[in-house]
Amino acid sequence: MRKIVNLFFVALAVMSSAAAYAQKTSGNPIFEGDYADPEGIVFGKTYWIYPTYSAAYEDQLFFDCFSSKDLVKWTKHERIIDNNEIKWLNKALWAPAAIEKDGKYYLFFGANDVHEGEIGGIGVAVADNPAGPFKDLIGKPLIGEIVNGAQPIDQFVFKDKDGTHYMYYGGWRHCNVVKLADDFKSIVPFEDGTLYKEVTPKNYVEGPFMFIRDGKYYFMWSEGGWTGPNYKVAYAISDSPFGPFERKDVILQQDDKVARGAGHHSIVHNPRSGKYYIIYHRRPIESNKRDNRVTCIEELHFDENGDILPVVMTFEGVKKDKL
Repeated sequence: MRKIVNLFFVALAVMSSAAAYAQKTSGNPIFEGDYADPEGIVFGKTYWIYPTYSAAYEDQLFFDCFSSKDLVKWTKHERIIDNNEIKWLNKALWAPAAIEKDGKYYLFFGANDVHEGEIGGIGVAVADNPAGPFKDLIGKPLIGEIVNGAQPIDQFVFKDKDGTHYMYYGGWRHCNVVKLADDFKSIVPFEDGTLYKEVTPKNYVEGPFMFIRDGKYYFMWSEGGWTGPNYKVAYAISDSPFGPFERKDVILQQDDKVARGAGHHSIVHNPRSGKYYIIYHRRPIESNKRDNRVTCIEELHFDENGDILPVVMTFEGVKKDKL
């Protein structure tokens, strides 16, 4: 009997050790469930991720979000907004983009997989807390028409060095940039009087993202088809938020030993550690289900010239990195 008890405690110690070791890294996926198009952002001392709930279009009627103090342990915040609040939402609530301004938190979203003549497009919601609850800010689409061939989805809101907020968006292989009003309730003209500028780089499909590093504008996007194995992320570097964006290279793509359909990403930066991270979705290698997409994270590295090095997908994810 004593031998059995001793073996039990040995096994318990091994399990506890394994659990402790596992907590040293985030693991991939970083949280449970089918989630795609993850928008990562830092608010204060907390990392936040706002993803699409990956399911049939008719079931995509809400957003959850996730928060973490260290990139390893994540807390789920359920239904931060849904179709009860967005009265014009019928299906396909996609690709949230979050930003803070003047103590308020704004969530931009795509709704209804809109086509010409239909009601839908890019909307905006507001909350006093990054975990919501969010309220529809204007009660209708901010952008609801097809301009320059770009479906109004996959919006990313970017704050430039001078404090101006631009929004990059677009599906169907076209990308536009617009300038947002100070209250985020409308778009306003550029200096030349235009409302929309097309900035589509070579091979662009969807999922634009922008960040600044060492004074340079890094513009990123997804290529290929989101349901297939050829989904991937490419980038360009420019001296201006309007480009030109000359495609440099692919930095994230499928790995036959890890996952397929890797794309629609975002980037977060920890100013304390100086590290950059890419947050993206991928499809498990053993799965052929369209909506079986999971959210993952890897560290992003640069060479001496500032070019982004290819991302190696892992099951381990990243180590703890507090803000």
